[in-house]
Amino acid sequence: MVGHAVRRIGGMILTLVIASFIIFAAMYAAPGDPVTFLIGNPENLTPERIASVRAQYHLDDPMLLQYWHWLSGVVTGDFGRSFQYHQPVADILAARVPVTLSLVAYAAILLTVGGIGLGVLAAVRRGKTVDTAVVGGTTLAASVPSFVLGIALVALFAVQLGWFPVAGAATGGLERIWALTLPALTLAIGALAIVSRVTRQSMIEQFSSEHVEAARATGLAERFIVRDHVLRGSWGPIITMIALVIASMIAGTVAVETVFGISGVGSLLVDAINTHDFPIVQAVLLFMVVAYMVVTTVVDLLLPVLDPRINRKVASA
Repeated sequence: MVGHAVRRIGGMILTLVIASFIIFAAMYAAPGDPVTFLIGNPENLTPERIASVRAQYHLDDPMLLQYWHWLSGVVTGDFGRSFQYHQPVADILAARVPVTLSLVAYAAILLTVGGIGLGVLAAVRRGKTVDTAVVGGTTLAASVPSFVLGIALVALFAVQLGWFPVAGAATGGLERIWALTLPALTLAIGALAIVSRVTRQSMIEQFSSEHVEAARATGLAERFIVRDHVLRGSWGPIITMIALVIASMIAGTVAVETVFGISGVGSLLVDAINTHDFPIVQAVLLFMVVAYMVVTTVVDLLLPVLDPRINRKVASA
């Protein structure tokens, strides 16, 4: 297990280094000269000013050397200064990340409870009307783009009924939870189909396993068989899929935060792309990659603890 953990963490670090280089190279190859965005006013584009800015930001250095300067700063928490806001990118991210993480955490709770609940219901009632309704309903919900679903929720529950605020994430506490309800639902509904289907399929496979048949032969009540044998043996695929969905939600906040006017990391990325604010774009993309890798790595390390069968497979490998 220790060897597996070391290999997994080493692989994560290598992946992050490769991803950081790709992110930096993509910005390096982007059209336009960063000097024009750094100086701003065209009247200040004198040869002396241009030379000073290029020297300050190492723009005349080879790409690999520029990447080394940037990566060295990233390791110490220095992502550079924003072209647009003229503030350290780390400070801007620190103000935006809590809102996005709150939104993702809220959506994760909704999709976990709803997805597992619907999956269990469909598996227990497999082949019946309830099963068909759950599969059909979640598939239909997943087929609707998040920005379309978000606009529909705003139009109905915020504008027509006035139950929720139209935009913003409030300041904190219960107000923030209430304000983030519609955005969290928008994020979670699309993922319900994935989690519920994995839960349903995994449980159906467990229903035909030998240990479940043995438990049923002893006369154990069906609800205890589902809880203690079927669902317990299905946790591996379910937790893995939930982790993958939650990890990908960071990128999914781009559309949702834009629709609901939330000042989070997703909307920050859109604004930075529109204004060619390269340091912010690099930092946000790297944050999304790091969040995805951390979540998937943690779950990969915890799965053998939750499922002893996986532990034996890892040990034999």
